[in-house]
Amino acid sequence: MRNLTLTALAAVCLLGTTGCFSFERKSNITGPAATGTTAFVGVWTSGNIIPSPNACGDFKWSVSEQTATTAKGSFSATCAGSLKLSGIAEGKLISPTSLEWKATGNATAPDLASCPISLTGTAELQSDSIKVPYRGTTCLGDVQGVESLKKR
Repeated sequence: MRNLTLTALAAVCLLGTTGCFSFERKSNITGPAATGTTAFVGVWTSGNIIPSPNACGDFKWSVSEQTATTAKGSFSATCAGSLKLSGIAEGKLISPTSLEWKATGNATAPDLASCPISLTGTAELQSDSIKVPYRGTTCLGDVQGVESLKKR
């Protein structure tokens, strides 16, 4: 009787409209185009290593923390030739792919005392990069520009 019950159950599973088995496919976006609470996390760098006189280049942004509303990490850049910037960059997510950010820190250069710096902008997550328009002040004057950072 027991074998008959199991055989009947197996037949119902195979022939029934709902079935006893299902197949499921899951997809997960893991590249820079992903959105959510880790979309900005990682190490991002720019390809522009030689900045023009009123701009910055060689950006490195290491985003170590991201929540549903904020992101934070360390940054460095080179401005006006040899002015080396380093500090903390943090921001508020204004959409899943936009971050209103500010960076503060210090700048150093040969034969120049360390001085405070400040940069701001709105970063836009692209399909394989982050577009980072910026403007700010350094001890050598104002800087502004747009950098494209790639995840490394």
